[in-house]
Amino acid sequence: MEQLLLFALVIGTGFLAGIINTMAAGGSLLTLPMLIFMGLPSAVANGTNRVAIALQSLVATRQFAKHGLIDRSLALLLGIPAVLGSFVGANIAVTISDESFNRLLAVMMVITVLFIIWKPNVTTEPLAERTFSPTQKIAGVFIFFFIGLYGGFIQAGAGFFIIAALTALFGLSLVESNGLKVFIGGLYITLSLGVFIWNGHVDWVLGLSLAFGNMLGAWVGSFIALTKGDRWIKVFLLITVAVMAMKLLEIGPFA
Repeated sequence: MEQLLLFALVIGTGFLAGIINTMAAGGSLLTLPMLIFMGLPSAVANGTNRVAIALQSLVATRQFAKHGLIDRSLALLLGIPAVLGSFVGANIAVTISDESFNRLLAVMMVITVLFIIWKPNVTTEPLAERTFSPTQKIAGVFIFFFIGLYGGFIQAGAGFFIIAALTALFGLSLVESNGLKVFIGGLYITLSLGVFIWNGHVDWVLGLSLAFGNMLGAWVGSFIALTKGDRWIKVFLLITVAVMAMKLLEIGPFA
């Protein structure tokens, strides 16, 4: 009975995280603490979590691609440096303390989402017909290398930075940004997962159970994002960021 409850908790949390990751970002801030609470070492929890995200990304990418919301050339342009960055990130250690890092992440998340909501440079031109300047492309390559580096090491919250970069630099809508986010995230997560597998830092039973919930959540989240559009994603971003920022800063109900 205890084992059944354990797997129900893992799958249920994965389902919620899949919705959050597909509609906004930050689902790993739910799943990582849960895996650590279950007794996994931090490195194993980090690697196990990536199994679920990689499979979740496949489901979400397929849904967005069916509706023409993934620009393949832009996805590869930004995905390649992100993959390279994730390899570096998965192989280095961070010297900053957990407390300082969490506070910095919380502040960056709030700044990022406020910029998306109140100052988006969004165009209504069809995605397939847009052109981007060399300056935009070069800046994107550098930015996504560092996003990949962060995602390769921690991952939690990386989606916020991807959304911010795509809306601010390329003028994509939030729905379009989410489509590219799940594709690019899937690329670098898969590469970084290989590093964790190589070092034996994956619990496959929990990882695949979590992945089952994540994939269901990704399907539901992509459906909501595609049918409800930017307004619902903005609301979801606000709620998600507010809760996560309070948790990271240990204020409000998390004090």
